[in-house]
Amino acid sequence: MKRNIVIAVVTAAALVGGGTATALAVAGDDDDSTSVTRTDDDRDDRGEDRSDDRDGDDDGAVRAAAPGDVTAAEAITAALKHTPGTAVSAELDDGSWEVDVLAEGDTWHTVRIALDSGKVLGAQKDDEDDAAEVRAALKGASVTAEDAAKAAAAKGTVVSVDLDDDGGDKGWEAETRASGGDARDWNVDPKTASVTPDRDDD
Repeated sequence: MKRNIVIAVVTAAALVGGGTATALAVAGDDDDSTSVTRTDDDRDDRGEDRSDDRDGDDDGAVRAAAPGDVTAAEAITAALKHTPGTAVSAELDDGSWEVDVLAEGDTWHTVRIALDSGKVLGAQKDDEDDAAEVRAALKGASVTAEDAAKAAAAKGTVVSVDLDDDGGDKGWEAETRASGGDARDWNVDPKTASVTPDRDDD
């Protein structure tokens, strides 16, 4: 009886602690048998978790673009060819471009473009309700998302371009990555396509 209690306690402690534990319980007054309880070490699992974290990017989305990869401007062009409308944003996400398009009837679509080939991987209709704000922000603008992406490309590899329709500084925002991986944020004027550093960029 005492042996069973000792085994149960040591086994529970080993499971809670997560490490390797070996319990040796020698029979008391009941009998002369010996029991060994062993739990597996979970170091391998913890190692896999750490390696997964190391392999992923900090933001989980952006990988370095290679020469010959489809640019943001090219991805926007491909998306609009597939789904006509107004491109409002393009973001490099997990090896593909995601382009948001405001189509006729104020319907939103997200079009995914392959980074290596420029082919359409898929498209889906989204339930967005800010079409009026977007159209108001674009009123009088002559610079498209594609134009903004091309202008920002002079500062580095564009990984995202997005319409800022909030506040007084309506226009395009772009994020670039330098060859060393440093990220910078830029404002692109919706009328002149001039590129200036984002005031909020650290």
